[in-house]
Amino acid sequence: MNRYYPRVVLNEKKLRDNIAQIQMRCTEQGVNLVGVIKGCTGIPACAKAFEDAGCQYIGTSRTEQIRDAIRYGVKGPFMLLRIPMPSEVDEVVRLAEISLNSEIAVLRALNEAAKQQGKRHKVILMVDLGDLREGFWDREDLLAAACIVERELQHLYLAGVGTNLGCYGSIFPTVEKMNELVHCAERIEREIGRTLEILSGGASTSLPRIFNHDMPARINQLRVGEAIINAKDLHDLFGCDMSFMHQDVFVLEAEVIEVKIKPSHPVGEVTFDAFGMKQVYEDRGARRRALLALGRVDYAFPDMIYPAEEGVQVLGASSDHTIVDIEDARRDIKVGDVMRFTLCYASNVFATSAPNVKIVIEREP
Repeated sequence: MNRYYPRVVLNEKKLRDNIAQIQMRCTEQGVNLVGVIKGCTGIPACAKAFEDAGCQYIGTSRTEQIRDAIRYGVKGPFMLLRIPMPSEVDEVVRLAEISLNSEIAVLRALNEAAKQQGKRHKVILMVDLGDLREGFWDREDLLAAACIVERELQHLYLAGVGTNLGCYGSIFPTVEKMNELVHCAERIEREIGRTLEILSGGASTSLPRIFNHDMPARINQLRVGEAIINAKDLHDLFGCDMSFMHQDVFVLEAEVIEVKIKPSHPVGEVTFDAFGMKQVYEDRGARRRALLALGRVDYAFPDMIYPAEEGVQVLGASSDHTIVDIEDARRDIKVGDVMRFTLCYASNVFATSAPNVKIVIEREP
């Protein structure tokens, strides 16, 4: 056999279609799109698709993904989404035009790196609006940092302010939260005497403001990954209509290595699984089951891979095996067959970063 499994298949045309759909909706409301590639572990072909679509920036949290994209021929410009580590500031200035920041010490280090490289590096100051991940919490500290960048750090350019919501503290990006960011920007503008270029209103979770046409006018940038590469979480978690998007840009494929009829409830004293967890098993009698040659180490969450065919149910997984109920499958599944699954953000990140999962790019003939 000349095909290798497990693998993730990226449909390039569907990716480009999804980028166009989100970009159109953002552009209509004066919002620039940062195409985020960290959700697919920085696959360079994804970066290229965002570049070709004319995104304002290509964003990721890891400098190695920027390096890979540049080697692939992507020119950017690039945005570093994670606060730079002091140990990587030289590389950040060299590779990224702009970065998100929340620490004076890091800003000073970036300024020195930019000085040494003869550059002026753009920065966005992050504001913590309650999600409790990165960002200035104290508004006086935010204002002081903005003044330091503007007046003292000559090799940095204060491009704007930004926020992140929904990634740690599960805080929803309401209109009120977006207006909080606008108020922070306006206070800085009054102090420094000029208009900030960028008010970066969050990530995919902020898109409902675009869909509902109630994004405050000053918010002019969103950093979007999941809603483009998977287009699933906004529908499943927030009830957004994503029917205009492909939800199978990325498809996980795995090979069947065993098919047998077995009891649906383990037989014997039930304790812990391989990951130290106590599972709950439903007794449905003897059922036809398939064993697949991939497991948690490949995609992490068995409940976050979704069978592409009706009548199939993922029962669970160990490190290297996935157990699937195929009793009600529409076809006669046999050993050697390939089963397909769509992904959400969480499973996509793990599947595309797993060394044993091959990445295949499906292009138009």
